[in-house]
Amino acid sequence: MVWFETILVVLTALSGLVWLLDKLVLAKRRAVAAGPLEPAREPVLVDYSKAFFPILVLVLGLRSFIAEPFRIPSSSMMPTLLIGDFILVNKFAYGLRWPITNKKFIDIGEPERGDVVVFRPPHHPREDWIKRVIGVPGDTVAYHDNQVSINGKRLPYRVERIYQGVGQGADATGATELTEGLPGRPHFVLEHPDVPFLPQGQGEGEWIVPPGHYFVMGDNRDNSEDSRFWGFLPEANLRGKAFLVWMNFDSSADRWVDASRIGSRIP
Repeated sequence: MVWFETILVVLTALSGLVWLLDKLVLAKRRAVAAGPLEPAREPVLVDYSKAFFPILVLVLGLRSFIAEPFRIPSSSMMPTLLIGDFILVNKFAYGLRWPITNKKFIDIGEPERGDVVVFRPPHHPREDWIKRVIGVPGDTVAYHDNQVSINGKRLPYRVERIYQGVGQGADATGATELTEGLPGRPHFVLEHPDVPFLPQGQGEGEWIVPPGHYFVMGDNRDNSEDSRFWGFLPEANLRGKAFLVWMNFDSSADRWVDASRIGSRIP
């Protein structure tokens, strides 16, 4: 949401400039013009700027450096995240970055395998996407027959259940839900063995993750446009780490989403 970020920065800057100009120049001129017995009236623009500037600064600071809300628009991270989920993203987990440019100015940490990250993909730099980090710099990642291998070791898988989708994710009903044993970060993934979204063999291969880049994949393995197709994620494109589901709104759902998911941390 670059447009919203840009508008927020512009409004904050303009209201701050109006407030500062009034404090240094305009307020003194009004006082002289009004005289000692008549109180100087503030222009509407100055009044609104003084009222909204602190609020805009607070919102901009929170969104840019602490936490930012995002809404899940697609099914690529099912079953972990559903269409319509509202999540919170930790904006300082991977370093503090300037709004709009996303340029890092304080280095704090780097993504780990299993982190669910929000980023701007190289081929869609004005959009925010969300995937899971599977490979970090130096890793060799392979994907064959719906199974991931990292540095020559195949991840363990355990079948859990047949998935039942809801709302806009109902087309995933009948998929197999499995636990993927990423070391230290096991999580659920979906496979569509009977009606795959991707042609057989597409998205398979082996990749060596270069320095300063990451290999990311969606948990809905047969319905995710990720590093298997467009390449590695540059570190400079990271936006933050997803950590909490705080609401779900899917107008097409015929029943309430499981309330136990709300407020849960993202594995």
